[in-house]
Amino acid sequence: MSDSATQQPTLFSEEALASLSRSLHGWEEGPLAKTLQRQPERDEAFATSSQPVQRLYTPLDIAELDYGRDLGFPGEYPFTRGVQPTMYRGRFWTMRQYAGFGTAEESNQKFRYLLSQGQTGLSVAFDLPSQLGYDSDDPMAIAEVGQVGVAIDSLYDMETLFEGIPLDRVSTSMTINAPASVMLAMYIAAAEKQGVSAEKLNGTVQNDVLKEYVARGTYIFPPGPSVRLAADIMAYCARNVPQWNTISVSGYHIRDAGSTAAQEIGFSFANARAYIEAALARGLDVDEFAPRISWIFNTHNNFFEEIAKYRALRRLWARMLKERYGAKDPRSMMLRTHTQTGGSTLMAQQPENNIVRAAIQSLAAVIGGVQSIALSCFDEALALPTDDAQRIALRTQQVIAHETGVTDTVDPMAGSYFVESLTNDLERAAQDYLDQIEGMGGSVTAIETGWMQNQIAEASWKYQQEVDEKREIVVGVNDYAEGAEQPQSIFSVDKRLVEHQLGRLRHHRTERNQQQVASTLAALRAAAQGDTNLMPPILDAVKAYATLGQICGALREVFGEYRPVTVI
Repeated sequence: MSDSATQQPTLFSEEALASLSRSLHGWEEGPLAKTLQRQPERDEAFATSSQPVQRLYTPLDIAELDYGRDLGFPGEYPFTRGVQPTMYRGRFWTMRQYAGFGTAEESNQKFRYLLSQGQTGLSVAFDLPSQLGYDSDDPMAIAEVGQVGVAIDSLYDMETLFEGIPLDRVSTSMTINAPASVMLAMYIAAAEKQGVSAEKLNGTVQNDVLKEYVARGTYIFPPGPSVRLAADIMAYCARNVPQWNTISVSGYHIRDAGSTAAQEIGFSFANARAYIEAALARGLDVDEFAPRISWIFNTHNNFFEEIAKYRALRRLWARMLKERYGAKDPRSMMLRTHTQTGGSTLMAQQPENNIVRAAIQSLAAVIGGVQSIALSCFDEALALPTDDAQRIALRTQQVIAHETGVTDTVDPMAGSYFVESLTNDLERAAQDYLDQIEGMGGSVTAIETGWMQNQIAEASWKYQQEVDEKREIVVGVNDYAEGAEQPQSIFSVDKRLVEHQLGRLRHHRTERNQQQVASTLAALRAAAQGDTNLMPPILDAVKAYATLGQICGALREVFGEYRPVTVI
């Protein structure tokens, strides 16, 4: 069959494009040239995070666009225009605020407050020791207990964290990676104590440890065992916790570390491939687990690039799952994502400007068609957010939902020459990164050699150079500066909470059955030396009230600890 016979029809005829090309040339030689003679354009970097932005976009920039192949209808492959036929006309996105600090009691009160204010899901922030698998009284942990999230040492704390919150009626997102299997086991066990079976639980565990080596640093074990634990969660939940999103692959932290939008897509998709292939190696069918893969991405300030990014993400994912992995269930091809407004875009100078930044970023995410949003609060460049800052962040989402009209139609930017061109360019650039990483042997190799980390460092340095040279203006920082104004109220964690947490931990250790703890930890070590799924023995240890540090310590004995490569 000839190429012409198989070529898909495009939206624009050759005759129309030729006529437009002639008209465009006439405009450039005439009105544009005269205007530029009188008034040159501003001396700024007209660019997205990934590429220059042209002066004008026309159908010539999307001449190959085919509606059925590249866009389709909402709720249908390739999902460019959204994962649901009606999108926000049927139901708004889930409105979350990332929260947690101090002890489980304090965070429980915060959760209840946020739910009372109209929040529709919980998003748990864990403190640094919990993210690294240390108990609160570990010498490595003591200065950080409860400072950037809630301290969770055992099932006892998890029960307290969700006391009075019915876990069969709330969706919970847990931002935890290296010890994700332990925290998920605690959540399952806490629900059982409430009388809620695992089959009824709804939520997400981040479980994306590969991005920790790339961008964030809260890893414990080497990449190989870490991918094993991630895949164990995927396999266990596919058969035991069917409504749970077993992994939330993160572009967020990659972007906040300084990557471009194209790198955010390409690197996170490469990590997702590693998880998919680990799950397939366990004998799972792709359609058994892929519908429960969720995502978290980062929305930055370039409004149109961010809209295009979410559209490109959905299309690239759909094509990859269908063509590379043979998925047949449409749900496997739907990229469903949470988004958080850009933490690295928050400025300590004139922090109230961050309210505007977050509003514009969340507006872009909504127009881009995401499923869940949390706003970084305006005072987070200085400390954990105050109640007032969290309320403003939640109200911002509610104003967008109810007052702007952007939720009235599905994919309102479709057909924009600029947005469609950006969508195509981002997909191509992300695919180029995927191809490069595959040529290296996959994301684990790209991470272990430091290639991904170096790419991000280079992109971050380039952006900082543009800020330093004022080719990128950051309002209140390198222009329009008036000093480092700070909010009148800055949140701080009461240091007495640390002593309270240590007291809880000491008391908890005296109350449990020590023999049962020792027995379950021994069983976990033995399982880790083999190749069985580690979720059941971790769940047994959790139910015996073994602490987080003890469980991760048992795995450290078998897997060892990761030592990063030097990034230059």
